Amino acid sequence: MRTRHKPRVWLLAALALLTTRTFSAAKQELSSGDPSQLVSSAVKNEIAANGPSGTHFMFRNQRKTPHVNQTKLIVETREATAGLLVEVDGHPLTPQQREAEAARLQNYLRNPEELNRKRMQEKEDAGRTIRIVKALPFAFLYERDGTQQGSAGVGCPGDELVRLKFHPNPNYQPPSRVEQVLTGMTGHLLIDTRQNRIAEIDGTLEKEVGFGWGILGHLDRGGRFLVQQADVGNHHWEITHMELAFTGKILWLKKLNLHSSDSFSDFRVVAPDLTFSQGVALLEKEAAHNQSSAPNPKQGKVEGKQQSKAGMKQEAEQTICCNH
Repeated sequence: MRTRHKPRVWLLAALALLTTRTFSAAKQELSSGDPSQLVSSAVKNEIAANGPSGTHFMFRNQRKTPHVNQTKLIVETREATAGLLVEVDGHPLTPQQREAEAARLQNYLRNPEELNRKRMQEKEDAGRTIRIVKALPFAFLYERDGTQQGSAGVGCPGDELVRLKFHPNPNYQPPSRVEQVLTGMTGHLLIDTRQNRIAEIDGTLEKEVGFGWGILGHLDRGGRFLVQQADVGNHHWEITHMELAFTGKILWLKKLNLHSSDSFSDFRVVAPDLTFSQGVALLEKEAAHNQSSAPNPKQGKVEGKQQSKAGMKQEAEQTICCNH
């Protein structure tokens, strides 16, 4: 399962070389195989897709929390991910907000140590994600739960998705506190059997789970996460939706309350050697284009009034005509 700032490599292009008969037979064999083998095979592809080279994208990210509803333009560069806030609560930024965003990005450009800190943080986040994905074949026991068709946001339209229910493997020993959250989780996976990728992970904590062996804190029962992936074109898979809903405590006292929903859309390929500075310029250009092409609310009101007056005049004329 890819993090938002890592490029991916498509390793299954060779499938196109297979004949229809061979492909169908291989698909049927995979679909009828052991559920744990389906997961292991898909996980291998997910890990391979997080390689250091591959396709970079620019896309939109809409994030909703109990207190925030904002939209960002994001671009993946060879140095780090650059993001530009463009909307808050469905409205374009004010001049003051635009200035603040420009200053924030300029800070990265003027201070290489800040950009390096951002890059290292993204690398650490990606590393934790990879650890979770690698643990999936071992942390859970799986059983089949039917199939469903892929959609525009989950898998690929028309592809068969195998649904696997999972619950904790009692013999699994998490190697670190990162994987410890998996020991109390149940849910399901959706696996695209044609492209051999994980299209969805939906997990819920069935019990309170400590992290850091209970020393650093715990997550409350009922916490949930959902991650969906899809083929966004040319067999490139990207995360399209993600939800987090967890409560708990950190260091015994500080309350933890994570509730967020992220949607990712409008994926467009960018140059793989894009620098962070070039990425920022690309975002600013895109934001300016979107702003200039957006309808003017005041103009819309004027046109609406003019149309309303014209309609009233026409209705009055029709009324007079009918009365006569």
